[in-house]
This record gives sequence, structure tokens and C-alpha cells, in this order.
Amino acid sequence: MGLMSKILGGNQSRTVEDYAELNLEDVDAGSAEATMQVHIAEVGSQADAIDIKDAVYDGDIVIADITRLRTEDSTVEHVIDELRQVAQEVDGDIVRKGDDQMIITPTGVRISREKLGQNL
Repeated sequence: MGLMSKILGGNQSRTVEDYAELNLEDVDAGSAEATMQVHIAEVGSQADAIDIKDAVYDGDIVIADITRLRTEDSTVEHVIDELRQVAQEVDGDIVRKGDDQMIITPTGVRISREKLGQNL
């Protein structure tokens, strides 16, 4: 299983305990501070899209788990439309990975539609 499959893949439900904090004290990061963060979000209702939109407006990337939304419910399309509009407003990008995840990026960040190591 590839790295991205481990991060994004599978139909398994993820919790905070599934992620491990790595000790970066041994790595020389220099004095530069991060200008962008990657957020993980779970979307269960339209109200959850507000935090995602705020993060993208702030210049951060969001990986959103949308498995909690019922596919027959119109809420899914409303949330997707809202997030698509945000990506368009900030000149970012948005992709939907299967039925369970979305990646939304801010200005200046594009998402490749090709998998690494594969010629599609």
C-alpha cells in the first residue's frame, strides 16, 4: 500500500489516535516558519463546511473525509458546491477522491490529476 493510500485511502474510519506525532527535534528546520498548514476534516453536515472554508480562505490545504454524509441526501451536493465555490473564489483547486474524500487547496496550489509513478 502506497503512502497516499495510507493517508487518504481505504473505507476505514479514522480517528486522531490513528495519527502519530513525529519528533522533529533532530531535524534542522531553520528559522523559517510554515506559511501553510494541511488540515484533516470530517464532514457530517453542511455546518462542518464552515471550518473548511475558513481554512482555505486562510491559505491552508484541507483533506476532508465526507463518508459521514449520506449519498442520497442533497446535503452532499450542497457541501461540494460550497467547497467548489470557495476553491474558485481563491483561485485554488478541488478534487474528489472516490465517494469518501475531497482535497481543497488555496491560491497557488494545484492538485495533479495523475498518480505518481503511473502514466495515465
